[in-house]
Amino acid sequence: MPQVAKAGKRRRQGATRRRRGGPARSRNSIDDWLNRLVSIAVLTALIVGVSALLVTLLWG
Repeated sequence: MPQVAKAGKRRRQGATRRRRGGPARSRNSIDDWLNRLVSIAVLTALIVGVSALLVTLLWG
């Protein structure tokens, strides 16, 4: 039978806990802006790539 550890000696599992503070919010807003910028850049690249492929296939 497996041994059951006592509640006080049991090791924590899972994600580490993060501290909450003032500077973290400004960092989160910077991360949000970077995520939006990357999303816009990827969408623009996809649109340009698909349109170039269509032009090549239709008129090339």
